[in-house]
Amino acid sequence: MSKWQIPAQGGNMEANNGIYYQNMTRKEVEERLKKNDVILIPVGSTENHGASAPFGEDTYLDTRLCEQIAKATGCTVAQPIWYGSHPYHHLGQKGTIMIPEETLADYLVYVFAGFWNAGFRKMIVVNGHGQDYVIPLAIHKFGKKFQVPAIILYTHFWNCAKEQLDTADKGGPYTTPFVHADECEQSWSLALFPEFCKMEYAEKVASAPMLPKGHINNSAERGDGPIKWYNALGSCGMECICQPQGVIGDPTLADPEKARKGIEKTLDYLEKLVNDILERYPAGQLPPADLMTQRDPEAIRAVMAGERHIYTLAYD
Repeated sequence: MSKWQIPAQGGNMEANNGIYYQNMTRKEVEERLKKNDVILIPVGSTENHGASAPFGEDTYLDTRLCEQIAKATGCTVAQPIWYGSHPYHHLGQKGTIMIPEETLADYLVYVFAGFWNAGFRKMIVVNGHGQDYVIPLAIHKFGKKFQVPAIILYTHFWNCAKEQLDTADKGGPYTTPFVHADECEQSWSLALFPEFCKMEYAEKVASAPMLPKGHINNSAERGDGPIKWYNALGSCGMECICQPQGVIGDPTLADPEKARKGIEKTLDYLEKLVNDILERYPAGQLPPADLMTQRDPEAIRAVMAGERHIYTLAYD
């Protein structure tokens, strides 16, 4: 029997249970940092997922996974970033809130800086939304701007599930390939936040490819094409024209049991990632400063010791 809770239990964002940073006092954070200085940062989105799923689906997928990892490892979760960046073909989709990629990347840089300054210098960004071209940019912008020892890793959680996102002919549980708000994503939603799903309104909507098969990979990067879906323009029609319903695929086929093994695989990996980081670098320890920065050693020492804040190194 799996140790993970499926369906997941919600209600943690306003609970005094030590999961979310924003719900903790300064004293509680100080005590947490002595034991575990890893923080998970869920980066989600607010977008149209059709008549049967909530606009916050991508964010709830992140948070419900992160909450279980916090319970299992003792790490901390940041309250999520609800509004994300979107690729060109999402432009104009009704109900989708689009943040320019440069704006989101810069925003994340200062989220990283704030958590570093607070003592959480090991960060794992957890994302399940189509903004893979933005988060790595933010990580490298932070590294170049502040040049401080840190561990910042980005996990697109869908990639952790791997073969558990595949169709049955490839050994997976699904009838149709993963695209958006479809059989796969709706199955995960039913397993992680069933209270927000309305299956009686689920509807099938066709995709609108503009190129032959074999070139563009699918949303889970489990397809046959070598070109990732976000490295293309003109490969599909705009959703506001072709799929104004907010769905690409068939959510009527969704079943939470189809998602179970994929969710378990993802949670197993995220738990291992947190534990491996802490095993290599226990609370308060980081990779050697002299291997990560060429800033003045005394300035780095003072910032790391808390004698000076990180913004004395850089800000704007």
